[in-house]
Amino acid sequence: MTSQSPRLSRIRVRDCMHHGMLTCGPDDPLRDVAALMANHRVHAVLISDRPGGRPLGVVHDLDVAAAVARGEEEASARTAAGGEPMTISSDAPVQDAARLMSEHRVSHLLVVEGASGYPAGVVSTLDVASAFAGR
Repeated sequence: MTSQSPRLSRIRVRDCMHHGMLTCGPDDPLRDVAALMANHRVHAVLISDRPGGRPLGVVHDLDVAAAVARGEEEASARTAAGGEPMTISSDAPVQDAARLMSEHRVSHLLVVEGASGYPAGVVSTLDVASAFAGR
């Protein structure tokens, strides 16, 4: 077991996350998802089969870069997404989010609301850095 920072153990993910998340459909062209990311200056887009639905995946900016590198110009959001989305509860300490990001080498976690499991937003490494810095 690792030690908890007393200050960071009191900060919850909900206190530093970005609420809400842009969404796309599983069959949306990756080019459209990339445009959504670029236009809104975000690094991740939730894949859902209907508005407000459970997450099917997350397309990250690195997924777009990997598809471009492989020449997969006709990829869909579903085919480009890198597996199951990493999630964390909005009630979890931000230190738990940092641990998950570090262990799984990801820069974003999908934040879900407790028992419902529905997406509430996203927490990024920059959000963790801001919490750590006391901002």
